[in-house]
Amino acid sequence: MMEGQVDLCPEVEKTFELIGKRWTGLIIYVLSSGPKRFSEINSLIPDLSKRVLTERMKELEEHGIVLRQVIPERPIRTVYLLTKKGSELGKILGPISQWASCWMKEK
Repeated sequence: MMEGQVDLCPEVEKTFELIGKRWTGLIIYVLSSGPKRFSEINSLIPDLSKRVLTERMKELEEHGIVLRQVIPERPIRTVYLLTKKGSELGKILGPISQWASCWMKEK
C-alpha cells in the first residue's frame, strides 16, 4: 500500500454505507439513551417520515443493530432498543455529537 493510501475493506465500506443513510445515525443516537416506542423516535426526529422510519428500523433489525421487543401488557406495546452490536456503534456517535456541537454551529 502506498503512503497516505487508505485500505477500505468491504466491512468498512458496508458500515459507512449503512450509517451514512439519511436518518440512520440519528435513529441509533436517539436509541442510545434507552428503549423507545416508534412514536417516540418519530417525535424526537420530527422531519423523519413514518415510512422512512419503518424502512430504517427494518434495516437496522436485519443488521442486528436494533431489537424490536413486544411487551405483552395491556395494551400491547412495542419498543425498540439497541443490541450489544448497536450499543457499541452508538458509543461512537457520542463523540460525533460533541464534534457537531463545536464545529457545526449555525451561522
